Amino acid sequence: MAQLPAKLMSLTKNCLKQAGPKLQVFQAYAKVELMPPKLSELPAVKRSITDLITAAKTGRYKELTVREAWLNTLVAIEIYCWFYVGECIGKRHIVGYDV
Repeated sequence: MAQLPAKLMSLTKNCLKQAGPKLQVFQAYAKVELMPPKLSELPAVKRSITDLITAAKTGRYKELTVREAWLNTLVAIEIYCWFYVGECIGKRHIVGYDV
């Protein structure tokens, strides 16, 4: 039982040593991907939303490849999940509102 703290410290050091490179890669991607859009990027966002609406009106979405459709579906699922997580954070509960 006396060796438990020493083994725990050794295990913790090994875990941190192995996780170091992965955390650095995560940090590099997080700086780019999790940053809010800049003001210079807003016209491109507006243009892509307009293109999406035009594609829905003209039926151009029927010409998507399976890969593009799958990626669009995954993005839509991700947006829905983030909306759900935001609702859970706002409610401070998973199921319903505390009255």
